[in-house]
Amino acid sequence: MPKTIVTFGEIMLRLAPPEFDRFLQRPEFQATWGGGEANVAVALGSLGMPARYVTILPPKNPLVDAFIGELRRFNVDASAIVRAPGRLGIYFVERGANQRPSLVVYDRDYSAIAMAKPGVVDWNKAFDGAGWFHITGITPALSQGAADLALESVRTAKEKGLTVSCDLNYRKKLWNYGKSAKEVMSELVRYADIVIANEEDCQAALGIEVEVDVESGKLETEQYRQLTEKVLSAFPNVQMIAITLRESYSASHNGWSACLNDRQEFLVSRRYDITDIVDRVGGGDSFAAGLIYGLLNLGSHREALEFAVAASCLKHSVSGDFFRFTVDEVKALMKGGGSGRVQR
Repeated sequence: MPKTIVTFGEIMLRLAPPEFDRFLQRPEFQATWGGGEANVAVALGSLGMPARYVTILPPKNPLVDAFIGELRRFNVDASAIVRAPGRLGIYFVERGANQRPSLVVYDRDYSAIAMAKPGVVDWNKAFDGAGWFHITGITPALSQGAADLALESVRTAKEKGLTVSCDLNYRKKLWNYGKSAKEVMSELVRYADIVIANEEDCQAALGIEVEVDVESGKLETEQYRQLTEKVLSAFPNVQMIAITLRESYSASHNGWSACLNDRQEFLVSRRYDITDIVDRVGGGDSFAAGLIYGLLNLGSHREALEFAVAASCLKHSVSGDFFRFTVDEVKALMKGGGSGRVQR
């Protein structure tokens, strides 16, 4: 039995207009769940991996009880979730279409995790039987207390010998409590073995830049090689960095690929041309989960990278934050099964 993969962060109630409507174009919202680290745990559970999700949620709340039930439906262990004062965070999202971009509005001030302090999570319990810990740059953006708690989590994980992966996940709208992303994330990444990012994350969260035009829709592979080499040079503890490469022609049409530098070689994945995107939110989290799955189960870093890109490509075809595919479905796409023909 493989060791458990633990993720830690904030879950939110996700409220989205139906289909591709604008906010309150119709007087209704579709309620689901979303949050980067929960998305990774759910994806890993869907891929058959033992996953445990750690967060801090308000007590005596039927919505929270419903979320924990949802985790169990995806085979995610919820036993280390902490109940503490605060509220349940919410985020609103309009799915973009054609030239209209997606739009996210956060309502997460004073959430239970934003109000939490170090010591509230029993990390011995959270990491019991675990071999891997995954965190993102979203949690330390919430508050000073959440940043301190995130740092406590990675320090403890390293002390216990876990592999630590960190998705930088820079969210400009969240860094409002006085600390900069670079100041906080540079310290946190010093405990990471594997970094996942896009080019904006590296620049905003770590202050590491190369000349990359993220608005052009075109990718210059050599620039990403330089970017990964700069990150690995700045953080000698990091064993590898993977960067997702999104060519954004419109909200509905993206090119999707990724690269990986493991200090031995620089790998670039197959590129997928994704048209008629259903929902891109959670795509990066599906990539992270796919990479973790691949590194633990597949024969090479090349295969792990290709699995991660295929998994995240598939996520663009379903609404909501959560990944809903099997290992066999991902491998079928890797083998070229992307025609969309009916499976009978």
